Amino acid sequence: MITPLATDLGARRLLIAAGEAPSVQNIQPWRIRIVRREYLELSADPERRLAVGDPRAKSLHVSCGAALLNLRLAVRQTGHHPLVWLMPEPGLLAAVRLKETEPSLPAERVLYAAIPARRTNREPYDDRAVPAGIIGDMKIAASREGACLVVLDRDGVRELLEYAAIAEDELGRDAEYQAELTRWAVPDYVRGPGPAGDPPVTRNLGRRYRSAAFEARPRIAVLTTPGDRPVDWLRAGQALERVLLVATAAGLSTSFLNQPLDLRDMRGHTAPRHRRGHPQMIIRFGYGPPVPRAPRRPVTELEIHHVR
Repeated sequence: MITPLATDLGARRLLIAAGEAPSVQNIQPWRIRIVRREYLELSADPERRLAVGDPRAKSLHVSCGAALLNLRLAVRQTGHHPLVWLMPEPGLLAAVRLKETEPSLPAERVLYAAIPARRTNREPYDDRAVPAGIIGDMKIAASREGACLVVLDRDGVRELLEYAAIAEDELGRDAEYQAELTRWAVPDYVRGPGPAGDPPVTRNLGRRYRSAAFEARPRIAVLTTPGDRPVDWLRAGQALERVLLVATAAGLSTSFLNQPLDLRDMRGHTAPRHRRGHPQMIIRFGYGPPVPRAPRRPVTELEIHHVR
């Protein structure tokens, strides 16, 4: 079987899938090198690091991990198995070699089909209950990548929203953070409305020109990993994207509430460890309206020139 790296079209399909991943403030900080048409190298784009909002480069690693999961799914659609080496170094994050194997499984095809449909949806969600089976599938998706998805109960949601509101207020007074936010501001049409009441259930990514009442009972989950090192952040990113794709395939919308985690990193506080691991992402999920896709980087910007 011919490897997809053997042709420009095959390689392009892999790059497009990787480029659809979610990323902190939509900075899309990944770069990919194709080496001798044999394997791929994933690295971070140093020009897209958030020096103020992400001083440890944790969110950068999580974002690149999400791109890596998409890349793995795209490789599987070609009848190959991705052999992955995680190498969270300053210049290189992972290497992926392709091994010929059996055709992709139906579940893999479902997740791959969900890649272009996934959105970060900052609109209000409705109050429909999410079936326990879907939540169970999301938890399994996280566990497959070595992470844990902790779904909060009502009291846990209320407490977390209070922390998010406090963090949002403090970040709003940080001039350097706000300047960086302005530099990487996402377009108006994907910011969503401002909350008509408190506490907020989305994060403020810039000026918003409308407000709306959000769901009365937000559904929130926290993604955790056993450790809190760069390699754990890469695994968290892969787990995050697998969870999001499972949610998307089930008709759910998702967004993020990472203000408390970002503020903790910015202040240099020691990362607390929950009994189920270190919190890496805070995910809001539910049934939301259709929303447009945030702009993506051209494929030509994602690829570092081939090493032949």
